[in-house]
Amino acid sequence: MGRSGKGYNAQEALDQLKNAGVPRGMARGVGLAIGGIFLAGAAMNSLYTVQGGFKAIKFNMLTGLDPRSFEAGTHVKIPYLEKPILFDIRQQPISIQSSQGSRDLQIVNTTVRVLYKANESNLPELYRTLGQNYADVVLPSISNEVLKSVIAQYNASELITRRPEVSAAITSELQVRAKEFFLEISDVSIVQMNFGKEYTAAVESKQIAQQMAERARFKVEQAQQEKKGVIILAEGEAESAKLIGNAIKNNRSFIDLRRMEAAKEISSTLAKSPNKLTLDADALLLNLTAKVSKQ
Repeated sequence: MGRSGKGYNAQEALDQLKNAGVPRGMARGVGLAIGGIFLAGAAMNSLYTVQGGFKAIKFNMLTGLDPRSFEAGTHVKIPYLEKPILFDIRQQPISIQSSQGSRDLQIVNTTVRVLYKANESNLPELYRTLGQNYADVVLPSISNEVLKSVIAQYNASELITRRPEVSAAITSELQVRAKEFFLEISDVSIVQMNFGKEYTAAVESKQIAQQMAERARFKVEQAQQEKKGVIILAEGEAESAKLIGNAIKNNRSFIDLRRMEAAKEISSTLAKSPNKLTLDADALLLNLTAKVSKQ
């Protein structure tokens, strides 16, 4: 008959009211009320809201995907024909683990944290080719590809000493690859980088050998310094004895000074003893000059 399903049901309801003996005016009022309810429902379904940090595209059941995208706010849609599809356009993180080989054929296990977002200008094409789970579909595969390409350019030791350079190279190449899939990469950071057991054991052995070599070199230097110290001490003592001998030979008062210093030191030491002692000139070395003179 060319009526829609909803129109047919409303007309059928009116016919049933007439057959039941309901007055025509009342039946018309009931029909208008039912029509108003359907119109109110259609009006409510014709509006949708896009929250901040999101954008929307629309899918039309007759014409397909709308090439436009819609900003945050309230927008109109055709009830039962158009469906809004929301995209989060904020920066989002994802962690990716991968295993690669370095230039010197060492196994490197790398974990990177990628900060990404959808390209706002190509949301319809992004949805058409990848859907709403685009990050899980694309980022792991292209990240593994880029990591293998970049890590292979460096030795294992260079991956440690030139880590900022490696991170910058990964970011640059990943940004180029992501643009092909309508994604924007703002940052890539290396969270963790581990090497194979063989390389780790070799590094530990090298460190132990270096520590042992450093310890041996320190001992050699210490022995050399001690040897020099002994030589300098012996030379000093010899020079001291020579100077004392010359002083005694040239000036007898020098030995008197030393005798007095020795007597002072002996008496000071014995004064601290609780015992009473009687000291003569021999004990205090006060007659040293006389003995030297007799000799």
